[in-house]
Amino acid sequence: MIRLRSDVSSCSTEDGMVLLDECNGRYWQLNATGATVLRALLGGATPQQVSERLAAARPVTGERAAADVAALIDHLTRAGLTADAR
Repeated sequence: MIRLRSDVSSCSTEDGMVLLDECNGRYWQLNATGATVLRALLGGATPQQVSERLAAARPVTGERAAADVAALIDHLTRAGLTADAR
């Protein structure tokens, strides 16, 4: 399960979502698809479930959707935004 750190704020925008790391003041912007993926993950969906949803809703293969979801999780983790990243 993916969780954001308690000191990471999120805000929906017209184009997706913005994350703010309150410790260092850095902002991260997600497009609409990235925001949809993150919301699903934060809601308890597994990466596999999110990938399947993406492949069903968008013109993308299951393999590509899985790779994209994994890449987003990796970026969030490497940026230190996830609860278990520290």
